[in-house]
Amino acid sequence: MRNRSRLSAVAVLAGLGVLALAAPAAAHVEVTADKDTAGATDVTLTFSGEAENPSAGIKSERVVLPAGIAPADVTLVKAPAGWTFTANADGFTVGGKALKAGTDAEWKVKIAKLPDGETRLSFKTLETYGDGEVARWIEIQQEGEDEPDSPAPLVTLKPGPKPAATVSSAPAAEPSASAAPSAAPSIAPAAVTDPVASTDDDGGTSTWWIWLILAAIIAGLGFFLGLRRKKSTGSAS
Repeated sequence: MRNRSRLSAVAVLAGLGVLALAAPAAAHVEVTADKDTAGATDVTLTFSGEAENPSAGIKSERVVLPAGIAPADVTLVKAPAGWTFTANADGFTVGGKALKAGTDAEWKVKIAKLPDGETRLSFKTLETYGDGEVARWIEIQQEGEDEPDSPAPLVTLKPGPKPAATVSSAPAAEPSASAAPSAAPSIAPAAVTDPVASTDDDGGTSTWWIWLILAAIIAGLGFFLGLRRKKSTGSAS
């Protein structure tokens, strides 16, 4: 009975050991946001750096901002007493006199606006101790994969609302004065020409024959009148 109890205890301890090995390593610098939606504005981030060096305290925390957040958009809200805030080319640093060994560092900053469309924001952090030791929490945590040994602080966000489709209210463009007007059907005015004028030989509109007929008629009338006059003269004598 006693041996069975010992075996059970060993099995329980072994199981706990397996669970401990399987569990992801705790992030030693963590960050949380008071607004958890992508694209949110005026967001306060709270960082917590766990002190691990037993002989020296934390002296500074240098944070590299993720893409979509500019250093100019970050302002200090709170830091350990005596620490100052300095913007860097790729992020910011808070630091000052080293804290007491074993004391965690906590600081808060405000972000003007979180990036749109991003649901995972990693903040690589270099934690420097008073004795010169630097803890590098810079490994990006990939979704669905095991946590790395030195994970960068991570904020997970909900997707923001999709932007509404914009409808242009601009009036329809006026046609340009210089634009060529659309071609209208061409209607040539009635020709005002000499009725005697003729077209080319193939046009079929020459009128010379009309004048020949008129001349023949006039000549015929003249001849006919001449004959009548002679007859009248002859009968009178």
